[in-house]
Amino acid sequence: MRPAGAFSSAFVVNLTDGQTVFRWRQHSPRILASNTKLFTTAAALARFGTEGTLATEVMGAGALEDGVWRGDLHLRGGGDPAFGSRSYTRRAFGGGATVEDLALALDQAGIERVSGHVIGDESSFDGLRGGPDSGYGTSIYVGPLSALTYDHGLASERGSSFQPNPPLFAAARLDDALERRGISVRLAPRVGVTPPGAQVLASVDSPTMEQLVRITNKPSDNFFAEMLLKDVSLQATGRGTTTGGAHLAVAFARGLGSGAHLVDGSGLSRGDRASPFRVVRLLKGMQSRDEFGAWYASLPIAGTDGTLSTRMRSGPARGNCHAKTGTLSNVSALSGYCEARSGDLYAFSILMNGVYPTGARHLQDQMAQAIAGTAE
Repeated sequence: MRPAGAFSSAFVVNLTDGQTVFRWRQHSPRILASNTKLFTTAAALARFGTEGTLATEVMGAGALEDGVWRGDLHLRGGGDPAFGSRSYTRRAFGGGATVEDLALALDQAGIERVSGHVIGDESSFDGLRGGPDSGYGTSIYVGPLSALTYDHGLASERGSSFQPNPPLFAAARLDDALERRGISVRLAPRVGVTPPGAQVLASVDSPTMEQLVRITNKPSDNFFAEMLLKDVSLQATGRGTTTGGAHLAVAFARGLGSGAHLVDGSGLSRGDRASPFRVVRLLKGMQSRDEFGAWYASLPIAGTDGTLSTRMRSGPARGNCHAKTGTLSNVSALSGYCEARSGDLYAFSILMNGVYPTGARHLQDQMAQAIAGTAE
């Protein structure tokens, strides 16, 4: 660790026998970068369970008369980060809830014409489009946050720009999908809040939380991480906010004997900090929870997939170290698990601040190889 400088720390524990095998300034808090996603996804799995889902609904306060829905259709978002078009969700995530599914359900419900609008409702979240790193506006590294998102917030499937108004964009796409099924909508799409007493006319569920967490951690998806943090807040309080989700993620970690200072879900903010000791405590605490298998499987595998696909492609770490990467300017991190040649399972956290990331990754890989190569 000496070449990493004075602002780097590490901690390694053998989880099989409980022994600490390496420590280096392990109690010093460091900038986490995307290791923040470990805290976010652990809290999301604990809150929703591995099979939990997020619903996107079409609500109505009118009435169906002779095939005509007399009133508006309210497309109410429930914080599903994977909601969108059938073509995009299949290509990007292998499937998910789509506007085509909702249009089909409304068709099967007997709706042939709509006298009002399709209204996009994002009121389950606050109106902030980003996190603290972007002044709570849309970040180029995230995209626009909304309870009613569509195609990852992209204005086109080619990804050339972001949507300026996500709920209006989603409402217009449902309007289009209805028209393609021959269901005419008389008035133009708009944005609003679903009125009390509206009934559910159609509903589609997101992929399971296990799948959403995997989509978050493997490629280190900032958009999914920020959405899941707000989802944690929504589930607990009825309102999705970044601040609320961060407080809940910290509280969950504290319950495992861990702890952190978190201000967002992705790690883009330099305000996200924890010590390697606390990160390892999270890794150790998750091992005893029912969601551990899903969480462990969501981490990139050395030399195999995700953000570790091009690292440690040979040696004992390949296929045996599951870990979350993290990178910001002058920050690099790697934390996770290695199954050693001895058969023992190790938890480790290497948090490097004030470093050049390329060189830092080389040091991290050497350490992971050493952990994985440990024999009896």
